[in-house]
Amino acid sequence: MYWRYLLRRLLTLILNFWVVATLIFFMFRFLPGDPTAMFLDPSMTVDVRAAILERFGLDRPLHEQYVLYMQNLLRGDFGWSFYYSRPVGEIIGDFLPNTVVLAAASLIIAYVVGVIGGVVLAWKRNSRFGEWGTLIPLFFRSAPVFWTGMVAIMFFSYRWNLFPHRGMRTPGYVADGFLEKFVNPDFLHHLALPTLIAALYYMGLPMLLTRTSMLEVFGEEFVDLARARGLSEARVMFVHVLRNALLPIVTATAVAIGLAVGGNIVIEYVFSWPGIGREIVLATQNRDYPLAQGMFMVIAAAVMVANTLADMVYVYLDPRVTF
Repeated sequence: MYWRYLLRRLLTLILNFWVVATLIFFMFRFLPGDPTAMFLDPSMTVDVRAAILERFGLDRPLHEQYVLYMQNLLRGDFGWSFYYSRPVGEIIGDFLPNTVVLAAASLIIAYVVGVIGGVVLAWKRNSRFGEWGTLIPLFFRSAPVFWTGMVAIMFFSYRWNLFPHRGMRTPGYVADGFLEKFVNPDFLHHLALPTLIAALYYMGLPMLLTRTSMLEVFGEEFVDLARARGLSEARVMFVHVLRNALLPIVTATAVAIGLAVGGNIVIEYVFSWPGIGREIVLATQNRDYPLAQGMFMVIAAAVMVANTLADMVYVYLDPRVTF
């Protein structure tokens, strides 16, 4: 039963990949504007224009472009960028690590603080702290990310001069290797502010979800039994109640991992963070369809894979889901 369920989920994942890839292909083709205007000059001769169109495959009928696009995707080839005149795969490889680092740092902080905060809010549910404490995650979850980002830049960057307001390193700084690129004080200084804003936004879901899940578990018999054994309230909360309230949190964490890869578009644009989110905006403005398609596929793949992994983990933790 379990392996049949996994096979069905994998087949669904493949079907979803095909549907998303198809929608992305036709979505960009039907957008207003001419993508060739970015690299075709009116002074070019007819032969030169035809050669450029043939190079990018834009001289073929739409159905042939679609078949070629799907064949290239199966080989892991995302095409050639109109704007950068480079393979899209190489460009994604340059920007994706920056997005992953920002997303990972913000999610780790958000879910560690969020889960612990949710336990405390459930523990102090009948106190004034428990009642007013839920307003903080609700505020940052509801506030537009671009607004909190600009407020943070206004105070922490311009007024107090504590953190830089843009980029991921000081101009002129050159890292010697991949590890030093992400492990140095200058990078961490630039990473701090966008990570804080993203973490405050993501923190609301795990905190409120943990609180709600634990309140549902409080009425179970094993909780009363644990208290009757003389265990401390902290041990009952963090060991017994939290363990049984983790199922929805595990699912939310896996989904958040996929969404954070593409959900940081606003954060990256506000802080000029060189990630795939900001590049999607620039690629769309430049009508660079191959680059935008490739980055959208990366984001869609991250969301779908994370959702599938969440389902598999959930089935492992609670086999009743397979039925």
